This record gives sequence, C-alpha cells and structure tokens, in this order.
Amino acid sequence: MFKKINISILLAALGLLISNAAVAERVDEDFQTWGNITALGSFAPLNPNNPELKKFRYWIEGQGRFGNDSSQFTQSLIRPGLGYAVTDKLTVWLGYAWAPTAQPLSGAHPYDEHRIWQQALWADNFSFGRLTWRSRFEQRFFDHMVPDPGPNAVAHRFRQLIKLAVPMPFISPNLSFVVQDELFINMTTPHAGWITNGFDQNRGFVGLAYKWNQFATTEIGYMNQYINRPHNLRADQMIHILGVNLFLNF
Repeated sequence: MFKKINISILLAALGLLISNAAVAERVDEDFQTWGNITALGSFAPLNPNNPELKKFRYWIEGQGRFGNDSSQFTQSLIRPGLGYAVTDKLTVWLGYAWAPTAQPLSGAHPYDEHRIWQQALWADNFSFGRLTWRSRFEQRFFDHMVPDPGPNAVAHRFRQLIKLAVPMPFISPNLSFVVQDELFINMTTPHAGWITNGFDQNRGFVGLAYKWNQFATTEIGYMNQYINRPHNLRADQMIHILGVNLFLNF
C-alpha cells in the first residue's frame, strides 16, 4: 500500500515539474469557473435482499465550465458510468462522456467530444486522512475538429489522479483540507497537428471540503490547469479555476 502512496507522490511531482517546465513557453492565460455535481451509489435499494446488488454501482456526473474570465460558456460535461466493487476499497468502472466545447478551449472552432472511459478507483482512510487513487483510460471521438482527423479517428488518453483529504477537527469535525493532482498523457493520436503526443495537461487543486451529512460533501478551491497545445497551431494554455463541487454518495 505504501508503494502506491510513493508512486502517487512521484506522479504528482512529475506533473508539476512538467507544468513548470512548460510555463517557460508562451502561454495564453484565462480565469474560469467550474461547477460539478457527481452522484455515486449502489443498486442495493432495488432489492435489499440481494447482497450482490450492493457491489454494482452507478456514476452520474454533470459539469458546467465558464471561460474568458468566466463570462461565457466554455464546456459542459455529462458523464454516466457503471461500476463494480471488487473490494470495499477498490471499484472498477465503465462509462460514456459527452463534452460540447467552445472558446477558449476549442480555439476558433467549437466541437463536440464523445468519450468511452474505463477506470479503477481506490480509496482508503489513514491516520493522516483519506487517500484516493484513480487511474482512467479514455477513447476520445470528436465532431467538427479543425484540422479534421477523419471520421473514424480515435485519440487515446491516460489520466492519473491522486487526492488527499486531511481532516481539520480543530476547526470543525466536518471540515477537511483537500489537495490533489491529475496528470494527463496522450497515448496515441490520429493526427500529429491535432493533439500533442505525450504530456497533454496537468491539473492541481487545493481547497476545503465540508461534509454536510452522510450523503453530501461540498468542495471549494483553486485549480491550476496547464494544457500543452501543438505549437504549430496555438499557444499553450494556463487556466486559473474557481472550482465548486458537490459530491453525493448514496
């Protein structure tokens, strides 16, 4: 288990180092506001007498992202999924996502993105807080991309997230300090000028979480997103984000 923790810390540090190195290049900066609601639950209520149903899970996520100094719609994300609890700490998932995207993320040409995603989600409690490790693979399909990679083009991406929530009982028993980092790696791309191969982006978040009850937790904080763009098409992007998240667990 401690190997996982050490690897997670190394991955997070690597993501931050890559981001810092990339900052030396010319970048476009923006301030955005992101809102997120994610609901997780099991299918046990469908038949309380069937213990196997408790292992099957659902994931329903909706996001709204507003860019150009939070003045206009930039992206929305609808992400449903189905999961299976391998253990009380590890769950595997399969799902779909739809992400209509506009400026400034899209550049001059808005597009729709469709994804198939698979992930393993592990979480456990330690004396210092709750640690979450999420490994996600995505197969990405795009409409109306410029340059057009072709109708059957698929981009493959790997995402690694590590998150730590540290309780703050000296302030409130329901309050936690949250820090996380997520590294994105493009594995294969159908067009060399369309998506940058290798390092895609990094997202670092720091904020506070408040647990309202056994079902609902709110997180509010700052996220820094650095996006590596094909330099022959456009500059890299550094985005400063106010993140407001509501997590529901049933």
